[in-house]
Amino acid sequence: MSSPPLPGPLAHLEPLLGHYGYWAVGAVVFVEDFGVPAPGETILLAAGVYAGAGRLNVVAVALIAFAAAVAGDNVGYLIGRVGGRAFVHRWGRYVFLTPKRFEAAEEFFARHGGKIVTVARFVEGLRQANGVIAGTTGMHWRRFLAFNALGAALWVGLWTTLAYLAGSHITAIYDEIRRYQPYVVLAVAVVIAGFVVRHLVRRHRAR
Repeated sequence: MSSPPLPGPLAHLEPLLGHYGYWAVGAVVFVEDFGVPAPGETILLAAGVYAGAGRLNVVAVALIAFAAAVAGDNVGYLIGRVGGRAFVHRWGRYVFLTPKRFEAAEEFFARHGGKIVTVARFVEGLRQANGVIAGTTGMHWRRFLAFNALGAALWVGLWTTLAYLAGSHITAIYDEIRRYQPYVVLAVAVVIAGFVVRHLVRRHRAR
């Protein structure tokens, strides 16, 4: 079934989703969840829009994303538990997890305990380091698994539902965007022109 192209920041994922479908959702969410820089949340939103437009099954998207999220975080947990802080300090910089960032996240994690595993799912940066930090701090695996599964279920449920609802009305949304786009462009142009004029006036006065 054909549908309009994905909007804005989701557009670059259209070829990936169009070609690989569910495999793309599972793979991207999985690798993001043990620290690899990947657009896990973005592809979940894009897949939800696709499902709403009739190109994917929303239940399948949710189940695959949930399984991939839990599995990815458990790989991260294993990395943190086996490799420890030394491993993270040595290799973390390659996935933007510098020693300074890791130590700050670890301290935050230690203060808030198990519940942060659930909340971390919704926080960029903590979502990717969640499992690794749980492993390095020595959290019991069953405790981590329970909080992590809860967080994954809430995260997948929220974003898939919102994106699915948008996807089921995607034609109407695009019509509204096209309808008001000239006015938005005009307003942005006026604001930019105002900043430019103000800058020129200040520069003239400074002289």
